[in-house]
Amino acid sequence: MFRWLLAVFFAVFLIGIFMPAVARKLNLGRLPGDFAFRLRGRVYQFPFATTIVLSLLLTLLMRLL
Repeated sequence: MFRWLLAVFFAVFLIGIFMPAVARKLNLGRLPGDFAFRLRGRVYQFPFATTIVLSLLLTLLMRLL
């Protein structure tokens, strides 16, 4: 169980590092349905459409495997 926990932690860590660069390159987070607004000097983002698209792509990928 410890190995699985370590593997999941490492995968989440790598995704966290590389996701901003991939998101900029693929324009993720800028789809219609993704909301961003400023409040008191901070930017809050709610990527609803991007989440749905990524979920559908991962679901299709898992069904093909």
